[in-house]
Amino acid sequence: MSPKIIDRLTIRRPDDWHLHLRDGAMLQGVLPESARHFGRAIIMPNLVPPVVTAAHAAAYRDRIMAALPDGMAFQPLMTLYLTEDTDPADVARAHADGIATAVKLYPAGATTNSASGVADFDKVRPVLETMAEIGMPLCVHGEVTDPDIDIFDREAAFIDKVLKPIRKKTPDLRVVMEHVTTQNAVDYVRDSSKNLAATITTHHLIINRNHILAGGIRPHYYCLPVAKREKHRVALVQAAISGDKRFFLGTDSAPHTDARKLQECGCAGVFSATNTMSCLAEVFDAARKLSQLEAFASLNGPAFYGLPASEDTITLVRGAPVDYPAHIDTGEGPVTLFNPGFPLHWHVET
Repeated sequence: MSPKIIDRLTIRRPDDWHLHLRDGAMLQGVLPESARHFGRAIIMPNLVPPVVTAAHAAAYRDRIMAALPDGMAFQPLMTLYLTEDTDPADVARAHADGIATAVKLYPAGATTNSASGVADFDKVRPVLETMAEIGMPLCVHGEVTDPDIDIFDREAAFIDKVLKPIRKKTPDLRVVMEHVTTQNAVDYVRDSSKNLAATITTHHLIINRNHILAGGIRPHYYCLPVAKREKHRVALVQAAISGDKRFFLGTDSAPHTDARKLQECGCAGVFSATNTMSCLAEVFDAARKLSQLEAFASLNGPAFYGLPASEDTITLVRGAPVDYPAHIDTGEGPVTLFNPGFPLHWHVET
């Protein structure tokens, strides 16, 4: 018997466990695109200057809430940018006071605005030990920055050279491997018995490295970690649709103006906040796993972070292809929306 065709799906309101909102005019332009569908989001701290203290995080949270349009409900979950000078006591206070939900580890030079990140991991050990004691998660950009290591191998190298030693020395530390892109990372999460989870982005479920490079360079697909071979994309899809509680949505929606994306040395980042739920419904529907979409987008993330799932719901409906705009206009300039390369028949019912 063939599976019943589903044209309508109601799920708990989803959360985004990895989101870039930027600041100023860009924040005002992109925040409504996330708040329209998502109830909460882990907010990345890689501003200039970065969000490194509890006071910084509280001030940034206030700016986000001030930019939220009237009538929209959205909770930013703040993170602290880990540096080699981070004060463990300040981290503990931020956690206890409900200011910061997690700490973000950027290897120095790994991605956008990561120059203040960590080069000597021994210097942050006191912070990691404090976090393990209080149960505060560490969100990890999992790539090494050694120029001798090929960019397509940097995630796998990070697991072996950095993450395994960190977790061996601090086994009670709760870690989220953000925006995983490889079979290696999926296997590492599955082989770990506790304290490890991973987010998967919308775009990494859809594109592989051919989409960036074959037939011409497509800068709006360029992101870090860069998309990998097709076998890795397939592994990510299998993890997302599996129902495994250790995998959940983190869009890594990262707005850059078209001018910055298209310059000689263009910025890394894919902006997908506007159409993520349509894209995810297509991916899960194609795999005949729509029943697992709620777990991936709405349930697994809150469970790992020790938060309740949303009491609100959204409804996805299948119909005629949705006509999403090619760009989002912001006060800094246009931002190109992620184009999955196929029609989006699913949309969130208003």
